[in-house]
Amino acid sequence: MRISIITVCFNSADYIKSTIESVLMQNHPDVEYIIVDGESTDGTVDIIKSYGDGISKWISEPDFGIYDAMNKGISMATGDVIGIVNSDDYFTRVDSLSRVAETFKKYSVESVFADIIFVKRTNPSKVVRYFSSKSFRPWKMRYGFIPAHPTFFTYKRNFEKYGGYNTTFDIGSDFELLLRFLYKYKLSYKYIPLDIMNMRTGGISTRSWNSTFIINKENKRAFEINGFYTNYVFLFSRYFVKVFHYLPSFIKYKKRKNE
Repeated sequence: MRISIITVCFNSADYIKSTIESVLMQNHPDVEYIIVDGESTDGTVDIIKSYGDGISKWISEPDFGIYDAMNKGISMATGDVIGIVNSDDYFTRVDSLSRVAETFKKYSVESVFADIIFVKRTNPSKVVRYFSSKSFRPWKMRYGFIPAHPTFFTYKRNFEKYGGYNTTFDIGSDFELLLRFLYKYKLSYKYIPLDIMNMRTGGISTRSWNSTFIINKENKRAFEINGFYTNYVFLFSRYFVKVFHYLPSFIKYKKRKNE
């Protein structure tokens, strides 16, 4: 099984090395790595070039935002399965993609996802939050819950059949895509009980309280354009639930690390 990993970036010189190296260290035997750069000016392109043939394909050109760049990468991909790794995220283990491939083969599902660790942007050894996708169910999307998008993998044929990322969204296109794939078209899925990705805080969706309001506005619109109903009471209620949902996972993670 060939897995295509797509990284989109723009002026990402500070962190993209850890992203690239986490992909290149994967022990899965068939990985295609694609980088779509938005014409960076800070040395990002020089870093990409320095890895030579380790990068399967890369381009550097203007785009219309992060989701347009993701769609470019998807169109370039030749793998059976596609995953997105942002330029400030990185795999936590060398067997992350092997576990993904094994899960697809063993359970014959259309998509898989796992857990993610949020780390401090400038100090990745500092864990901020542990996000578990274990309790995800499609009906919970009405309340704004989704599995960890950076751990989501699905077949390329699903992008071809159901479409890519909606570029009319500012920061909520990942939610809309998961809503379309898992809620509307009911793609089968399997959860991997493992943290496979580290995500630095301070990204586009975790930057400020203003981002929170934009996300919920766009989540509501995602339901509307797909012909389903939710409301702001449902969507904002998840913030009260999150404390009780994520705290136990974080405590278990810290306990496991200290053993």
